[in-house]
Amino acid sequence: MLARQRQARIVDEVRRRGGVRVSDLTTLFDVSDMTVRRDLEELDRRGLLHKVHGGAVLTSNSAEEPGFEAKSLRERREKDALAAAAATLVGPGQALAVSAGTTTRALATALAGIPDITVVTNSVRVAEAFGATAGPSRQTVVLTGGVRTPSDALVGPVADAAIRSLHVDVLFLGVHGMDPAAGLTTPNLAEAETNRAFLAHAQKVIVVADHTKWRTVGLCSFGPLSAVDVLVTDDGIDQEARAVLGETVGDLVLAPVGAQDGSHGKDRG
Repeated sequence: MLARQRQARIVDEVRRRGGVRVSDLTTLFDVSDMTVRRDLEELDRRGLLHKVHGGAVLTSNSAEEPGFEAKSLRERREKDALAAAAATLVGPGQALAVSAGTTTRALATALAGIPDITVVTNSVRVAEAFGATAGPSRQTVVLTGGVRTPSDALVGPVADAAIRSLHVDVLFLGVHGMDPAAGLTTPNLAEAETNRAFLAHAQKVIVVADHTKWRTVGLCSFGPLSAVDVLVTDDGIDQEARAVLGETVGDLVLAPVGAQDGSHGKDRG
């Protein structure tokens, strides 16, 4: 097992159990104490868990909302791979909605080369990405307005009303977490309502979420996994998740991390 795969499993164990012991992990993975401690130090540095004496525990609660800058430092390679894979699902002339988030910010950069698209977004960061990237001029970007959250989403009545007045071909949605029981979640109540508006006014829903979002549960659910037509995630997601998602979402697209050549894998649900 590669270090990245083992670390993903460790995060899953912590989220499932609330905490883990070093001794349990050495048995589970058949590796040394030193290897596990190095893994925990790396995961603690990345903010995915909190290393304590003898093991690790969860870093946050369901209502905690990390800021945009903090989230942008996490899983960079995964986000780039997801963006490259998701961009291949878009063609010229489509009307898109792109929700707020660091993964969707990466997607915006990847979409800049596609002509004649109209993009509705509740993210200043996403709108700026289209403006900052050299690309064809025949693109229209509509910013909803609203109240800005710590993660730089624009939410509230103004954003919701703008979204409800429009109908888009494809919604690209970033999520705080996805779970078999809780579905798609966010720690922000107002953002949950804005995301519901997005879901209700899109013909096709594509969620872009890396493997660390699996079994992460935020304070508020805003949609079931069955509402997802396509889930684009990375190949670090475990087999249990692949099996559940393959039975729940429409299509499961696995983007190979570090190999953004368009040859991503696809499992049919």
